[in-house]
Amino acid sequence: MAKNGRILIVEDDADERQGLADLLSMWGYETETAGDGSEALEKVSSFNPAVVISDLRMPRMTGMELLRQVHEVHSGLNFIMLTGQGTIEEAVEATKLGAFNFLEKPLDTKRLQVELRNCLERHEYERQLEAAQRRLRDLGFLGNIVGRSKKMQEVTSLVSMVAPSRASVLITGESGTGKELVARTIHELSPRRAKPFVAVNCAAIPETLMESEVFGHEKGAFTGAVERRVGCFELADGGTLLLDEIGEMPSATQAKLLRVLEDSKVRRLGSKSEISVDVRVLAATNKVPEEAVAKGQLRSDLYFRLNVVHIVLPPLRVHLEDLEELTAALLNDLNRKYERAVKGVESEVLQAFHRHNWPGNVRELRNVLERMLVTCSGEHLTVNELPRGFGHPAILEDGDQFRLRPGMTVAEAERRLILETLASTRNNKTRAAELLGISLKTLHNKLKEYGAQPED
Repeated sequence: MAKNGRILIVEDDADERQGLADLLSMWGYETETAGDGSEALEKVSSFNPAVVISDLRMPRMTGMELLRQVHEVHSGLNFIMLTGQGTIEEAVEATKLGAFNFLEKPLDTKRLQVELRNCLERHEYERQLEAAQRRLRDLGFLGNIVGRSKKMQEVTSLVSMVAPSRASVLITGESGTGKELVARTIHELSPRRAKPFVAVNCAAIPETLMESEVFGHEKGAFTGAVERRVGCFELADGGTLLLDEIGEMPSATQAKLLRVLEDSKVRRLGSKSEISVDVRVLAATNKVPEEAVAKGQLRSDLYFRLNVVHIVLPPLRVHLEDLEELTAALLNDLNRKYERAVKGVESEVLQAFHRHNWPGNVRELRNVLERMLVTCSGEHLTVNELPRGFGHPAILEDGDQFRLRPGMTVAEAERRLILETLASTRNNKTRAAELLGISLKTLHNKLKEYGAQPED
């Protein structure tokens, strides 16, 4: 096969047919020709082309009828229709039937070259997407998303449907459920997969630097701006941008973000000109978005703009039937990371996993497996490698387990839960925030409110 793919040329004029075949061969394509639609039908099956270039007006069978009959059997085959007598009505009909484009004769060779390249990129993307969906059906995998449970199948089905589009997606779920993994999978299954995937954690960026990080800045735009900085929109041009923890973005920046989403133009801080960008935006949050809107943490207009498709990731505790497959997948990844060859976990470990509540979700599962693997000396992980205290509730320093009391206010319950979690993590704020399902910034604000700032 030629490096650029197979093209079937259907043209009743012998000179035009041969001339087009010579041109495409010169461009590096492997070609086959047919003098009419009937002959083309036979060669579609034997030659298996990636693209069909067909004349519209031909004896015996028109290009439109060929398109209709081919798509009854090969619905994904890309067509480029040619005509010297085209009309708008015919172009519309051909497009409805599945034609990729409608080009008039005499052909503009540069336009044809671009259309062929686009067709083949689409063909390769559809081939990869079909393979990914086949893995999903057969193995319970979609990209790096793992799970055969009903809840995870709902997620993977939605991901596979939305990935080919340009639609914005809002991904919600508790901390550690795999929101960034879902975003990366959407990118990898999209036509943008060859372009950058840029992830920005809004909770980790100080408010004073947020606009510069997102939109970029010019030299001298503010004190300390000693050189031009390209923002994440420009970095992701042509690809996908994930705005993680979107509810932590300041309201003023959210307003500017909305403008960029509507106009596809970004202005660096300190610049007088706008730059056009082609970016698909995905957003993620561990908050309930409607509650974030009600509290003023997320602008309602931005929420509606981002929430074209909403993917909700379930916490691990509600799809424990996926534990075995998740454990195997994570263990394979950790084996590669540490150059180990651990074959699996003992049944007693899986039983312990099923009894655990997994407040940190899949991230916690990975952390537990990573700790077990680095301390394991055998071929299988055993209960002896489980972290000390695994599966037991945290104990307060005075030895009393945390309990809710009738009459306790919600604020007091929240305060005690946060401080107990900090105690259980030995004041590791990052870990405590993950277990609580809140951002590190929110945890710091709560501790400031309580007047408690334990040392890290």
